[in-house]
Amino acid sequence: MLFSSIDFIYYFLAILIVVYFVTPNKFRNLLLLLASLIFYWYGEPFYTLIMLFSALSAYIHGLLIHKYNKKVFLFTGVTINFSLLLFFKYTDFFIQNINNFLKADIKLLKLALPLGISFYTFQTVSYMIDVYRKDTIAQKNPIKLFLYVTFFPQLIAGPIVRYTDIEKELSYRTHSLSMISKGITRFVIGLGKKILIANVLGELCGIFRKSDEKSILFYWIFAFSYMLQIYFDFSGYSDMAIGLGHMFGFNFPENFNYPFMSKTITEFWRRWHMTLGTWFRDYVYVPLGGNRVSKAKWIRNIAIVWFLTGFWHGAGWNFILWGVFFAVLLVLEKLFILRLLEKLPGIVSRIYVIILLATSFVIFNGDTKDLLTGDLKGMFGISQIPLYNTTKLYYLRSYLVLLIIAAISSTHLMKTLVSRLKDRHIARLVLNIIEPVFVLVLMIAITAYLVDGSFNPFLYFRF
Repeated sequence: MLFSSIDFIYYFLAILIVVYFVTPNKFRNLLLLLASLIFYWYGEPFYTLIMLFSALSAYIHGLLIHKYNKKVFLFTGVTINFSLLLFFKYTDFFIQNINNFLKADIKLLKLALPLGISFYTFQTVSYMIDVYRKDTIAQKNPIKLFLYVTFFPQLIAGPIVRYTDIEKELSYRTHSLSMISKGITRFVIGLGKKILIANVLGELCGIFRKSDEKSILFYWIFAFSYMLQIYFDFSGYSDMAIGLGHMFGFNFPENFNYPFMSKTITEFWRRWHMTLGTWFRDYVYVPLGGNRVSKAKWIRNIAIVWFLTGFWHGAGWNFILWGVFFAVLLVLEKLFILRLLEKLPGIVSRIYVIILLATSFVIFNGDTKDLLTGDLKGMFGISQIPLYNTTKLYYLRSYLVLLIIAAISSTHLMKTLVSRLKDRHIARLVLNIIEPVFVLVLMIAITAYLVDGSFNPFLYFRF
């Protein structure tokens, strides 16, 4: 079931909110657990059992780790959960590469990827590690732990919520009209990002792919459009998840902090998919020694983390190359680029970041060798194509307003403007009236698109 669907918004969510607030407190966790299972079962009937098995494994191993404090229970728990992820997500990748390397003919399993398995596996693993490290106490109530693993707002595409993030709220949480209002606003804004910006940018990217008259300029328009599409699609989902959490009394961690405002790639990864970055930092990078080791070992640590980060995103060489690309950039920044950028104007740093990010997302999108090399050659003028094509500039004019809106919305300009206006009493009163009207109008526009639109799942569902 998609957040960006009529069924979810006007049936599932509307009914659940009403039922939730008339349900006694002691039964609300059970209600949310059942609702989450229905939500997942709607799209993945069989794989619901896989998710429940993963949650059960984490629950049992958490208790064993807490009682005996033996590394063997941590090992078996982590192995079971990662084995599920490896089997469903990467088996065909390994078979395909074995076939290519050994000229073998092993049949592919062609397994469908269980929705959200990359995310809920990281949640179950982090829970067991935290119990072993004594950062938290094992949850004895199965309903609470199963809800933590399966809770529908963040189940499919994050944020990656640590158990410690919502541990207290699983036992006791407060509700208020202001928090519910805040949640609704955040949800609608996230939905707007997906429907009104990301989906339309996807149309522009589709036009590029179908075009036979490409140019260097058109390749760069595609690269920037795809980069923005990924951002608004994924950050939109995170906004909706965080908003839904607020509606039910949960505070999920932020996942994006205007990443395109970064002046370095290092800063970008502190602002982009923050819950994934902190997960790899706390459970891989720091245990390997972090940066408190020799330079050679530090480079090794960076290489391991970014290989895994790329591979986490998908079973394809383009994702591995994408991770390696960032590993190289982060090492080079640490060695000398950061010192160089400090001596240059800020605008140069921003251009440096945007060009590298656009290039990185072309790598990310290049799921075949020909597609990847063709896009990179086109962007950097290696192919025999013109700088621009007059006919194709029509598409830029057609989507120019959207690209400008997307570019501005990806910065903190509007947030800063609203914040400054709220410092003034009269402006604050006006904004308090305008905000709910804006949210209502936005929701009406979104609904019109949903009623008349086509099926557009979130891009990160496939990761």
